[in-house]
Amino acid sequence: MNEIGRTSALARELASAPWRTSTRSQTSNCVEVAPLRTGPAAVALRDSKDRGGPVLLFNRAGWLGFITGAKNGQFDLN
Repeated sequence: MNEIGRTSALARELASAPWRTSTRSQTSNCVEVAPLRTGPAAVALRDSKDRGGPVLLFNRAGWLGFITGAKNGQFDLN
């Protein structure tokens, strides 16, 4: 599959993905996560205030590393 085909397939999958918002999200600080079924990315993450904006894509190992880092406070701004 060429690059355009991959991009189109990914765009279709992101549009129909089962996006979920964390129950811990506040009204102004929400992210949404969606599992992906095809391609090298396993999980997508986006800002719920900008659903048409940028999306972060993670493979399985990257997602598990991100979750572990978040739980350990690696990304805390304090």
